[in-house]
Amino acid sequence: MRRSDRPYWRTLLALGLLLAVTTRAHAFDLLELSLQLREPSIVRGRFTQEKHLRALPQPLVSVGTFVLARDSGLLWLLQAPVQQDYRISAAGIARRTPSGWQPTRQQGPASRQNELFLAVLQGDTEALQRDFKLHLTGTAEAWTLALTPRAPLLAQIFSSILIQGSVTAERIELRETQGDSTLLQLTDLQINHQLSPSEHHDLAD
Repeated sequence: MRRSDRPYWRTLLALGLLLAVTTRAHAFDLLELSLQLREPSIVRGRFTQEKHLRALPQPLVSVGTFVLARDSGLLWLLQAPVQQDYRISAAGIARRTPSGWQPTRQQGPASRQNELFLAVLQGDTEALQRDFKLHLTGTAEAWTLALTPRAPLLAQIFSSILIQGSVTAERIELRETQGDSTLLQLTDLQINHQLSPSEHHDLAD
């Protein structure tokens, strides 16, 4: 390299280092993800859930719609293979019956999956960090969050959880230690600001 070229190379090197530092400083982090997921007041959409069991050659598939209210909870409206409405909130999980909403007694992986799902959709990364090691990659437009259980009890149930999304979560995969897994895909997502009267009644009941 000619001596006269050295100042230019030093300038380019300095710019490259500055760019690297700036990019690193503005990397998408857990706080930004949490704020992004908490931003929408209401999220509506459709879901497809595939439950892969080691004992069955084909997954168990269920479909339906959901309504997530940031400050109230989640309505999970199963349409097939059976029709059944569920409500998930800080108070727990309830099922709609002819006489009204009744608390369920879900235990083990099923109960924990619902709690985790609500924490993810509401952007409660602080709650997730109490039980999992979190590793976030990507950008605000396309991110991936990997959860590895740190709590011994959860480590007996889940080997890992992988969540992908953009404005909100769009794909959640739960892998259990015994080899079963659940894949949940959220589609036709809509961001709204108000609940319908019936939705407000269901979440406030």
